[in-house]
Amino acid sequence: MKTPIVARVGLTVAVVGALFGGQVTHAADLVPPPGYFSAVGEKGSKKDSDSCPAIPTPYTGSLQFTSKYEGSDSSRSTLNVDAEKKFRAQIKDITEMERGTAKLITQYMRSGNKGDLDCAMNWLEAWAQAGALESTDFNHTGKSMRKWALGSMSSSYMRLKFSSSRPLAAYPEQAKTIESWFSTLGSQVVRDWSDLPLKQINNHSYWAAWSVMSTAVVTDRRDLFDWSVQEFKLAANQVDDDGYLPNELKRRQRALSYHNYALTPLAMIAAFAQVNGVDLRQENHGALQRLADRVMKGVDDQEAFDQKAGDNQDMDDLKDNSKFAWLEPYCALYSCAPKTQDWKKKMEPFNSFRLGGEVTKVFNRQGAGS
Repeated sequence: MKTPIVARVGLTVAVVGALFGGQVTHAADLVPPPGYFSAVGEKGSKKDSDSCPAIPTPYTGSLQFTSKYEGSDSSRSTLNVDAEKKFRAQIKDITEMERGTAKLITQYMRSGNKGDLDCAMNWLEAWAQAGALESTDFNHTGKSMRKWALGSMSSSYMRLKFSSSRPLAAYPEQAKTIESWFSTLGSQVVRDWSDLPLKQINNHSYWAAWSVMSTAVVTDRRDLFDWSVQEFKLAANQVDDDGYLPNELKRRQRALSYHNYALTPLAMIAAFAQVNGVDLRQENHGALQRLADRVMKGVDDQEAFDQKAGDNQDMDDLKDNSKFAWLEPYCALYSCAPKTQDWKKKMEPFNSFRLGGEVTKVFNRQGAGS
């Protein structure tokens, strides 16, 4: 299995060789930020897990799902409780797969319990062999679930792929099967979300681009990387002079929440692009920073968002600290102000299964040796 070179993240070729058993490949290989090279921990019980939870049934059916906003007006901001229950039932196995994979890999990275690793690899291999989530019969909600799931699973798996402990060395065939599946899904996500009219490009497209970026790095596909970067540029050019995203303002009382939600994949993409030699911070005159500043001001005082969106902002969704996990990649890209750093520290550690689990851990500044 190909081993990445990490010279671009500040490690010498000699250190890279030591970390990866002397194997050094071409410098063009795509890499994640340095925290992803962390060694597997040995904190937990030395005893391997007694059992592996049952593998969620691989979802191979049509991706035609009920929207939880069914019946809402064009703002898509009023939750339909009955529709949401139906939606949750339809996606139960997918969500269990996303959350379960992140949990198993997080447990393994913390403790080194081989049972957790065996379990995670078996789960992923089963879904890969079944061709799960590959259906071309889908609606908007269905293709949204595909990209979310791909981002969750590929970014969790990324910690195994790049760990200096080389946990995947013992699973060459399974790893090949899983990465081939990720690659197939990545190509489909590109097809799902390409060439949309500007009025339809919103947070969904940004999350699609994050899933493709994560997959690009895991599978070392430069075409996927380039597509993700291009989608980021489209997003950056949607940010207006005051830091607003017009298509998220349409969400009325959820406008601030969706600006915050849109910021997460954009910050992740920019951080991954940066470590691979592509600086996106200056796109549209610093659009990412403008957007982040607008969100942070909105969290402090919603009045500007209330006026701009034409409705009082619903802050319930932002009570969950994990929704601010974007602060980790963002503060790795910029020198965050002391006030922002303090805010971030109060909420840490960030953990988000949609970003592969321990976000704070993988964006620490210590890199491979941490």
